[in-house]
Amino acid sequence: MKVKKSLTLALVGTMLLSGLLAGCGSNNNTNAAKETDSSAAAGNSSGLKPYELKMYLIGGPQKDLDLVLKEVNKYTQEKINATLNITMFDWGDYDKKMQVITASGEPYDIAFTSSWTNDFRRNAANGTFLGLNDLLDKYGKETKEALDPRFLEGTKIKGEIYGVPVNKELGQQWVWRFNKKYVDKYKMDISNIRTLDDLEPLLKTIKENEPADITPLAVPKGFKPFMPFDYVLGDELPIGVYMDSKDGKVVNILETPELATSLDTMRRFYTAGYLRPDVATLDGIDNIKTGKWFADREITQPYAEKGWSRSAGYEIVTSPMHEPYVYTQSAAGSMHAISVTSGDPERAMMFLNLLNTDKYLRNLLNYGIEGTHYKKISDNVIEDLPAMQDSYAMPGFTLGNMYLTYLHSDDPADKWDAFKKFNDSAKEAPTFGFAFDPTPVKTEVAAINNVTKEFMPALYTGSVDPKSYLPKATKKFKEAGLDKVIAEIQKQLDEWNKTKK
Repeated sequence: MKVKKSLTLALVGTMLLSGLLAGCGSNNNTNAAKETDSSAAAGNSSGLKPYELKMYLIGGPQKDLDLVLKEVNKYTQEKINATLNITMFDWGDYDKKMQVITASGEPYDIAFTSSWTNDFRRNAANGTFLGLNDLLDKYGKETKEALDPRFLEGTKIKGEIYGVPVNKELGQQWVWRFNKKYVDKYKMDISNIRTLDDLEPLLKTIKENEPADITPLAVPKGFKPFMPFDYVLGDELPIGVYMDSKDGKVVNILETPELATSLDTMRRFYTAGYLRPDVATLDGIDNIKTGKWFADREITQPYAEKGWSRSAGYEIVTSPMHEPYVYTQSAAGSMHAISVTSGDPERAMMFLNLLNTDKYLRNLLNYGIEGTHYKKISDNVIEDLPAMQDSYAMPGFTLGNMYLTYLHSDDPADKWDAFKKFNDSAKEAPTFGFAFDPTPVKTEVAAINNVTKEFMPALYTGSVDPKSYLPKATKKFKEAGLDKVIAEIQKQLDEWNKTKK
């Protein structure tokens, strides 16, 4: 659930799995009276001056956003005497747009943020985002009660909460995904496929028996073999703590036997033709769309296979690589922050509390208007209408408490119960809750990021011989200041661990 491209892909996967939007119909006040839990309402508008909340969200443009906001604003005016003005920035533009807004000092109230976008921790530490402890206690009690406490722990810096997390999957678990067509064809048992070595004979079968355009292991340049590390700065950088660590020692992953073994295996896979020849330069791969693949990997969530299969148009099955873990980054995978420039942070928190506790509002913003964007099959089950995909396909995981959203007819009735069980089962990673301050080594962190981009895609995908290439990469990392960064992380981690005892 980390700060990295793989997490970005996983979250986009979450969007596809969980449904793209939610909403309610033209008989708003009647439906609201039926569906809203009055104990969870943020309050009423009595005594509050009118206020327009300016909110920035990530996602593609939606033709019917203004149409839906008219209905949203009827409801929020009644509840908290506030209207909502949403601006959406597309996935590839969001970070840059928000950086410009922040630099200009432009006032706004609420912004989507996460461990994988717009540098959440830097914005929290430098005063761009408002500390929320007091606001949550006063105006967000119901939201706090609905969340696993570990969600909030992942947003903290020096004890202060800086984001209101979306209630969704908390744990992170990688799985091998398989195109079931080939699993069935060759009568493969995938139930115990965990490691690269476990996967190898299956890849060999596909390579030897299927046409050349079927890719045995369909991954892009961002692929990284799973290794038992808690990556302190995200798995883009080779710095981590062993998952079973008892002493909290930060290690240079480049010098570990786990990496050496993984790189040797990936090199063997590459030379055997199990990956695409151009894998080291592939920004993405369209295997799901084309269906010409056997295996890949992804971060999962309960009933993920159903969502992936629905999106692909054919059946996808999985095998877990490991048990689920809660990382600081996975807990902060989808949040809303309140800007220090907000003209009414109290009202902003009232709205976020309403969004995360009021079923009518949550679904209206997510799915649009009943009868226009969807139709109800039963009280809690909906069917998308063409207007949803054409004009209002919002990324649901960015909008608030997922547990409040309607189900689709092919969703299991216990979907959200399964999410809760999944979260409850997730174990905390060794550095969960630790927030590294990169300020003392920001130059070195930037430098090793550049080295990562230069060397690691080729190494991780087996595109080069690790026996000659890994020593070169290690030398470059050290010249860029890797040891200094590790020492600073260790210093801060040791201090943080003392506060836990």
